[in-house]
Amino acid sequence: MTEEKKDFTFDSINVLSFVNSKSKILIVVSIVAFVISSIVTIFIKDRYESSVILFPASSSSISQSLLTDNTTKKEILKFGDKEEVDQLLQVLYSDQIRNRIIDKYDLLNHYDISPDSKYKRTKLKREFDNNIMFSRTEYMSVRIDVLDIKAQTAANIANDIADLVDSVMTRIQKERSLKALAIVEHEYLSQKEKMKKFDDSLSIIRKKGIMNYESQAEVYNDAYATAIAEGRIKGAEMLQGKLDTLALYGGAYVSLRDLMVYETEKLSILEAKYVEAKVDAEQDLPHRFVVSRAEQAEKAKYPLRWLIVLVSTLSSFVLALLLLIITDSIKKKN
Repeated sequence: MTEEKKDFTFDSINVLSFVNSKSKILIVVSIVAFVISSIVTIFIKDRYESSVILFPASSSSISQSLLTDNTTKKEILKFGDKEEVDQLLQVLYSDQIRNRIIDKYDLLNHYDISPDSKYKRTKLKREFDNNIMFSRTEYMSVRIDVLDIKAQTAANIANDIADLVDSVMTRIQKERSLKALAIVEHEYLSQKEKMKKFDDSLSIIRKKGIMNYESQAEVYNDAYATAIAEGRIKGAEMLQGKLDTLALYGGAYVSLRDLMVYETEKLSILEAKYVEAKVDAEQDLPHRFVVSRAEQAEKAKYPLRWLIVLVSTLSSFVLALLLLIITDSIKKKN
């Protein structure tokens, strides 16, 4: 009777028995994997991590918060809410900040990317995104994490990015606020010029002797009636001349006077808006509150060499074991 060949089964006894029978090969493979992975980790550059924690400031207007009596205004000293966090993250991901950091630290050479590479900008952006990360925390703050082969460089980049947030957001808002200021200033100056013309016109009428149409008309009419009744012809003629002047210019005087009241109110409103727009355009406040600035890391965060060696050695052991099992099963079937 021929001996029946049995396939290998994965129970604990079979596995231990098989490992024991192939122990020399498995030990050699594990030692080789250990040595190779240890040597490889020596050439992996250490990477240090530095972080900045910041909160966005409220996005309310300076003039609305400080100069106007507005019950719905936002407090400028409050931290921003979800909307402001999203805005801050969008600014952090902007090309303006990325390009300024790339230029300042010459990241193309720093990341060992050849200037002649066909896809150098793509590679640079990938390295930037892999080493510089922005995230929202559970406390509605924003975290900036920077990895670099130099500990001080990582800290410097993180702090510079936090500082750039203000300059970028200020520049964006300045563009809008300056245009708004120009519009309000034009309307304000136009209104002042219009008021000057009205005032000049009133001055001309006042030189005709009209100071208060209603009061003067009442007084002159009473005096004229008295002069006629008393037979004072010359006095009546003089008063008639004044009444004729009132009749000629009185309507224009009343119209200009009433119009001046309305236009003065309009000028007052425009002046207040002009002051607010000027404050918004010329003044600026920080757009973020820095809770924790980045400091130079004392030890590297990556790589975890012991973990790399351990995983490589165990992976090699398991892979070698599987290959031996497969090879042994094939031989038994043949």
